[in-house]
Amino acid sequence: MNSVSVSNKLTELAKGNNVHVQLSVPQLVEKVLKRNEGSLTSTGAVRATTGKYTGRSPKDKYIVEEPSSRSNVEWGPVNQPISEETFSNLYNKVLEYLKEKDELFVFKGFAGADKKYRMPIQVINEYAWHNLFAHQLFIRPTEEELLGHQAEFTIISAPNFKADPNVDGTASETFIIISFERRTILIGGTEYAGEMKKSIFSVMNYILPENNILSMHCSANVGLEGDVALFFGLSGTGKTTLSADPNRRLIGDDEHGWSPNGVFNIEGGCYAKCINLSREKEPQIFDAIRFGSVLENVVINSETRVADYDDGTLTENTRAAYQLQAIDNIVDPSLAGHPNTIVFLTADAFGVLPPISRLTKEQAMYHFLSGYTSKLAGTERGITSPQATFSTCFGSPFLPLPATRYAEMLGEKIDEHNAKVFLVNTGWTGGEYGVGSRMKLSYTRAMVQAALDGELNSAETAKDAIFGLEIPLHIPGVPDEVLQPNKTWANQEQYKRKATELSAKFRENFKKFSGVPAQIEEKGGPIA
Repeated sequence: MNSVSVSNKLTELAKGNNVHVQLSVPQLVEKVLKRNEGSLTSTGAVRATTGKYTGRSPKDKYIVEEPSSRSNVEWGPVNQPISEETFSNLYNKVLEYLKEKDELFVFKGFAGADKKYRMPIQVINEYAWHNLFAHQLFIRPTEEELLGHQAEFTIISAPNFKADPNVDGTASETFIIISFERRTILIGGTEYAGEMKKSIFSVMNYILPENNILSMHCSANVGLEGDVALFFGLSGTGKTTLSADPNRRLIGDDEHGWSPNGVFNIEGGCYAKCINLSREKEPQIFDAIRFGSVLENVVINSETRVADYDDGTLTENTRAAYQLQAIDNIVDPSLAGHPNTIVFLTADAFGVLPPISRLTKEQAMYHFLSGYTSKLAGTERGITSPQATFSTCFGSPFLPLPATRYAEMLGEKIDEHNAKVFLVNTGWTGGEYGVGSRMKLSYTRAMVQAALDGELNSAETAKDAIFGLEIPLHIPGVPDEVLQPNKTWANQEQYKRKATELSAKFRENFKKFSGVPAQIEEKGGPIA
């Protein structure tokens, strides 16, 4: 099937008599309730459940192997190839399936807050609540923008259409397929709404670098003086907590581009994890969950409709989707200048990484490629001691291009804009998990604030003997002995053994990268 026939079939589907285009939030909420897709909570948010799929299905994600993508994509377990024929057959089946539905829902919007680089998108949904989710997560057009809107990429989401692996060439009933030539994302067999958000991010991670824009899985904020900070970090490292600073305005919490003009948010909303959420811990998120927001797999009281955020019965991966405008302290539109400070967050359960260290460009590229944090004992079945986890560029599931492409761009932009980079350990001090204690949040906040204020740019440092990191010796509000991890351990031999163990894991993980300049590995990594 060529791109023209794909376009014609799509146009026919999107203009059918069963299609609702660009419904308002109240209209979508009414549809969700009328169709019994979800229920209303006490705050006015819509709550929906997603069945057996309560998270992403990475083993069911594919990229169509096409002439344009064949030599560009880094194929492997993350970017699995699927043939054009397989995609075409599934595409036709899904469109025929959706044409028979009583109602379909179409959202038209954008990915990318910078108008120079944004991508017009449309989302075609079988579920009204999925369309409401798209309305919250992507950038909404003005009435004038809607008149001239021409989608450059389309999501087609049919959760109730299940593939037959024996016939359709998939691994299971679920499929998330990206075709870059046909500008289409095809999703079926899963009700988890996050697949739509992350598929568009994967697309932007492919397209933006071609325009000299670094796509980044990070949060971003801006200070009163216009200084911009980026926060990279995997789940549990404190990215959301540390970027939500009352003295700084939020640009975005998850996906950004760094263009020749500066930083811009790719999204128009937030998709916050809300297990154990409370107003005391995360007031911005808690108060943003109101009319129009979407709660995913959150348990609610059947009578009062009050959400119980502490209940993980359905999943620990409970989520809230809401517009950025639901937060008071934001930048609108979501773009700012070039980053002054970049923070890599890790929660080191080995208790051996410094709580903060200043990175050279080579070290920044090394730790960006590594994307380290640790899983804790008890978090997953079979894990009895801390385990090192590495996610390339802090977002490996969403990177279609070779990881070194993103790292090289980061290094170039650090040089060009003289950005200062810091590695911050929000994990354990005084011993590994089970022996030491978690780093005090007040200490981490003081360290990050000192980095943002520029106090650490020329501060006196000591070099860590094992990781080669430059550790500031004095930071206001933080005891000096806390800054050097070896001084917090009672048993120095145990410290050295654990630090050496983690150092070896870094080096072993880095072997998977090819084509990395020698100085990155030699100057950036742990000392052998």
